[in-house]
Amino acid sequence: MQKKEVEKAITQRNVLDLWACKYPEVTRWLTKLQRKKQAAHYFYRFCQWAHKTPSELLILKEKDASINPPPNTVEKLLDDFCGGNLADFTNAEKFIAAVSVKSFFKWNYRDLAKASGVVSLDKVKPYNALSKDGLRRLWNYALNPRDRALIPFVTCTGIAKETLSNLTWGHLEDGWETKELPLIDIPPELLKGHGKGKYKDVRQITFLTGEAKRELSVYKAWIEEKLGRKVTASDHIWLETYRPFRPLSYQAFGNLINSLSRNAGVPFSWHDGRRWVNTALEQIGISTNWARKIRGRKVKGEEAPYSRPAIDDLRKKFGEAVPLLEFISERAAVPQEVQDRVKGLEEETRKLRQQYHFRRVKAAKPEADKNCEDGKHCQQIVTEENLAGYLAQNWKVVATLPSGKIVIES
Repeated sequence: MQKKEVEKAITQRNVLDLWACKYPEVTRWLTKLQRKKQAAHYFYRFCQWAHKTPSELLILKEKDASINPPPNTVEKLLDDFCGGNLADFTNAEKFIAAVSVKSFFKWNYRDLAKASGVVSLDKVKPYNALSKDGLRRLWNYALNPRDRALIPFVTCTGIAKETLSNLTWGHLEDGWETKELPLIDIPPELLKGHGKGKYKDVRQITFLTGEAKRELSVYKAWIEEKLGRKVTASDHIWLETYRPFRPLSYQAFGNLINSLSRNAGVPFSWHDGRRWVNTALEQIGISTNWARKIRGRKVKGEEAPYSRPAIDDLRKKFGEAVPLLEFISERAAVPQEVQDRVKGLEEETRKLRQQYHFRRVKAAKPEADKNCEDGKHCQQIVTEENLAGYLAQNWKVVATLPSGKIVIES
């Protein structure tokens, strides 16, 4: 009876201390992993289902190896687990457990057959339909500068949750606060595959938008005040907001966004942030390999893709996606009537410049609207550097165009 009570008390939080440490083969396996608690907990749950200890599972595999042909007892046991209708396991949980089991055997040099433990992960529920209004609401519900920095950070960099928990200030390029689109260079060890095997040379090359940089700068000043010192390159970026300000764990990131999403009434996960980035990249027509660099995935059929010129080209292309990625500043929509009128004015100006070969100094003066014969309520298009002079003559701003030019009215 006492044994059952102890087993029932084992959770992901305490599995290493109450269960894993009892088995040398489990301890050996866990030294190879980063997310030890999750792997150990799901392997523990599998062992409970199978009514076997880790040692007993390894003995079964060794017995199989002495028989020709081997009966593959463990593989069939894992297949029964994955294919069974288990009330205590969701489909996703069975998948994680199967990965953990096969990993345990691999690092104890008793590999299971690759065909075993297959779990279908067909999407049942649709992905969350994100919008700028929804993301802005989520951001407005954030309770502190850290959370207000995290949301635009993830939705422009596409950095995965596991990597977020290990990210340091040193992964940002030097002088990032003065750069227009700051670079974040993440080494293979922090990405999927952890730099091993086919993932050996994978890096994530991604960037911050202007609003993400601004919020990160605010958070940096805030956390430095709490720490009582300047952050260093080796400091983790995302910390707990209370002493001793430990780095946020993988699980803490999940709890944080679940709570924020629930309070704001906006369905959102950190993986939704990666999809938001990928959608924006697709809309600007970025190449597949460039998109994979930004998402931190293996680049296919390309050598040495991380040179400085390549990064500068990638930064320039990323800039095209910025208007699609940013969401904090709500921009008023320009009425279609105004857009059509502006388009006509731009076309007329272009033709006049071609006809009379206007010099640059004259070109700064916009052409009058041909439908504005009385000189009242006329609309013009000007650049930001010319705006001050017109405001001094009592012109008023009507709208800001996507090109950055400004519509004014007399």
